[in-house]
Amino acid sequence: MNTTSVDSYLQDGCGRCDLYRTPDCKVHRWTGGLQVMRELLLAAGLTEEMKWGSPCYTWAGKNVAMIVSFKESCALQFFKGAGLQDPEGKLESPGPNSHYGRFLRFRSSQEVSERRTQASQFIDQALALERAGVKLAAPTEREPMPAELEQRLATDPQLALAFAALTPGRQRSHILHIGGAKQADTRERRVERCAGEILAGRGFAER
Repeated sequence: MNTTSVDSYLQDGCGRCDLYRTPDCKVHRWTGGLQVMRELLLAAGLTEEMKWGSPCYTWAGKNVAMIVSFKESCALQFFKGAGLQDPEGKLESPGPNSHYGRFLRFRSSQEVSERRTQASQFIDQALALERAGVKLAAPTEREPMPAELEQRLATDPQLALAFAALTPGRQRSHILHIGGAKQADTRERRVERCAGEILAGRGFAER
């Protein structure tokens, strides 16, 4: 995973697969659009960092937005996108298990340039939300704790303390991963794999 700099990301790629530093890396499909998004985010006064192999933009240490590349699109990801005003429905949820994050997706680099004003408006909204200290309401319902994880926590006090110390988002990532397996033996194996990450204070797949 490339965590060095945004310049390196644009030049070499994200480093998530064997296509790193090759012309076929998905990042290189969107270079023009990614550069436009970068300019808009920096112009808004956000701080540029590399997190999780992608350019991340923060204010006062708080994550506001990311630039992300996919095979068929690129996007601005807003960490509190669910709290943004979007009367035209341009923002997309990353998936059914995402409560807060939203994507502003583009299918070509030219489209990014054509929608600069719209992108800037969302960026300004996201920054204003963070400056105001707005906290989005937590989901009213949480995913059920898998029985296999519940049993392990009940019999392993050290793991139970470590799990309790995780942020709700990190707890949820383990619950979703373990509970996503259909077979009980698979869930048990996932509990074993997650135990080390929980003890290290990390969410599932967090590095």
